[in-house]
Amino acid sequence: MRIPALATIAVAVLALATPSGASAPHQPDPRPIKGFAATHDPSMVRLADGSYEVFATHEGVEIYGSRDRVHWRYRGEALPNGAPWADAYQNGDASDLWAPDVSKHRGVYYLYYAVSSFGSNHSAIGLATSRTARPGSWNDRGLVLATQTTDDANAIDPGLLVDARGRWWLSYGSFWSGIKMVRLNPSTGKPAANATVHSLAQGPAPDAVEGAYVVHHGRWYYLFASYGFCCRGLHSTYHIRVGRSTRPAGPFVDRQGRSLMADGGSPVLSTHDYVVGPGGQSVLHDRGRDWLVYHYYNGRDAGTPRLGINPLSWRGGWPVVAP
Repeated sequence: MRIPALATIAVAVLALATPSGASAPHQPDPRPIKGFAATHDPSMVRLADGSYEVFATHEGVEIYGSRDRVHWRYRGEALPNGAPWADAYQNGDASDLWAPDVSKHRGVYYLYYAVSSFGSNHSAIGLATSRTARPGSWNDRGLVLATQTTDDANAIDPGLLVDARGRWWLSYGSFWSGIKMVRLNPSTGKPAANATVHSLAQGPAPDAVEGAYVVHHGRWYYLFASYGFCCRGLHSTYHIRVGRSTRPAGPFVDRQGRSLMADGGSPVLSTHDYVVGPGGQSVLHDRGRDWLVYHYYNGRDAGTPRLGINPLSWRGGWPVVAP
């Protein structure tokens, strides 16, 4: 997802259904959150000391910390000086990094992030690593992959998956031809030599499918993605759908067997009550439990983008958002 300048939007909350005409089967409100500023694209990780950090888009990649997932405090920026290599992708603003994905592997934290200019697929994904995940500890590793205006894909919204066999994959994409996935070399965190680009999901133009995140649970791989339009305050139509596959790179189908390459996807979370346009999601597996982490626009606060956290339960082989 690419974020334009935020503005306060004072309009009435509209009840929005998913484009497929079905609403999510369970619509709990987010758990209470205190101390968090406006945010998009959150990714949460648990640190070695048992505390949590959320990395999110807001004037760069910002970091918030918490001991209990309720009370949060601003820690700083992951890369306060930005990434100079990325100037060419974002009109010369090296600090404009966004859509973070953070996870820990082999004692190292990996931060994938996106750079671009709004509405363009002249875009790139970068990588930074850290031993602690704290602000000031991140070392930028540079370009991972890029797309140009001549391509039919968009290199934004990265999501790392380490599959059941220990193989590394990166999902990405927005608008254009939808969600892609490429195999990574675990030793570098960057694409493997001659890696195939797989297509995972696509919706009808002009609607977007973006913010993909693939999770392994049981014998299945689940592709969560944000559909519709983000970043329009209380007019946002974002909603989260899911499909599953026995393979990391698909093919993915929904509960009804519809392909995610043909606008399929079973509803997970959509607009309800004061929660408008939920999306930009990631999933954290923490001590035997899964958590859906996302942003939404608060209908009780003039459409301010806020952090949402809910447990995920699994019923009949499919994820369900719990209160």
